[in-house]
Amino acid sequence: MIGDAWFSGATFSDGAWFTVPTFTRDAFFNGATFNGAAMFPGARFKRDARFEGATFNGVARFDLARFHRDARFDEATFAGPSMLGPLVCVGCVGLDGAVFETPATIEIAATAVSCRRTRWMSTAALRLRYATADLTDAVLSAPVAVAAHPTPFTHSDVRAVDEGLLAGAERGVRVTSVRGVDAAHLVLTDTDLSACRFFGAFHLDQIRLEGHCTFAPVPEGWYIRPPFRWTRRRTLAEEHHWRAPRAISGLSPPRRWRPGSPTVRIPQPAEVAATYRQLRKALEDSKNEPGSADFYYGEMEMRRHDRTPETTAVERGLLRAYWLISGYGLRASRALFWLGFTMASTVLALMLWGLPTNVPLPSASGITTGNTISLNAKKPDLSITGDRWTLRRADRAVRASVNAVVFRTSGQDLTPAGRYIEIVSRIVEPILLALAVLAVRERVKR
Repeated sequence: MIGDAWFSGATFSDGAWFTVPTFTRDAFFNGATFNGAAMFPGARFKRDARFEGATFNGVARFDLARFHRDARFDEATFAGPSMLGPLVCVGCVGLDGAVFETPATIEIAATAVSCRRTRWMSTAALRLRYATADLTDAVLSAPVAVAAHPTPFTHSDVRAVDEGLLAGAERGVRVTSVRGVDAAHLVLTDTDLSACRFFGAFHLDQIRLEGHCTFAPVPEGWYIRPPFRWTRRRTLAEEHHWRAPRAISGLSPPRRWRPGSPTVRIPQPAEVAATYRQLRKALEDSKNEPGSADFYYGEMEMRRHDRTPETTAVERGLLRAYWLISGYGLRASRALFWLGFTMASTVLALMLWGLPTNVPLPSASGITTGNTISLNAKKPDLSITGDRWTLRRADRAVRASVNAVVFRTSGQDLTPAGRYIEIVSRIVEPILLALAVLAVRERVKR
């Protein structure tokens, strides 16, 4: 067809077959009604294809269709079984406000797929390639799976779909939003969720994240005001959006927090913490303990930064100490560092104030007068004199510190100050060791 193709408002009482047509200009099927099968096998749309408000009462198939620009099915109704694809679209496949009343299988290789306010009344499988998908306010009445297809689609399991129109397009399927979605029916498989907005979704604790779903990382590298280094973990886009305006930049940070859209409200720490908590439970229920650990870390980070009255200054102080000592029980290296520091401090303190110079045995002298014996016991001298920095004293201090790690007494004679030092070390050092073990367990537990 050389000019625009106008079928707006048309009614196809029987099957409508458009066998390998080529629409060189815009094709308009707005408001059209297909009472029978709507077949577009191998159709080629050189410009926009618009099916907005169309009604498909029969089978709708777009096998091997190719769209050089946008394909719009906004507000369309699919009352019969639908098989959209495998199709290739250079622009956006729009399904905003569309209604799928029966099971649907959608296979799309496109730049973008918009499913805002789409109503899925039955089960559906969306297999995507290259696409950036938006599911904002979609209504899911049955399970809907969104999956990244790893290989080019095939038609009839034989013929591979030609994706030449998308040469140079960025690979990978990205989901940008599930706000307003009842996530209890949503399954995401092998998708990039680094820019996905989860805040505002319902039943996030029941979402299914299958395969290898990626999340946004934290900025990498060292920062010098104050000196610290971000540890690797998976984060939500909402945390990036909240931190971006508050980020502390070093002299040359290799990457920064990603800012959010100015048109979308940025959730506050308490809201982001609740989102982390729900997603953590979803991963725990699927037995993905290492993955849920990162979300627990993010939840605690947001609680630490929460300034609402529900989080008191004392609670924030405890969370900060927990973060500093062991990374909320998830950073074994941090707990081991403080354990080593505490043990070294204990050794130094014992050498300086805890170990007496000599350890004589208690002595007693007696006088016998008839049948009476008088004893005079002398306490050992526990004073510190002379050189305190000797190998012998260091050995005794190390043994006392190591015993304290496993909550054992060293059995050595100590000065009064040394006894207090040992008591403190027997409390602190086992706790730090337990936090290190806990952190390792969280990373390997299944």
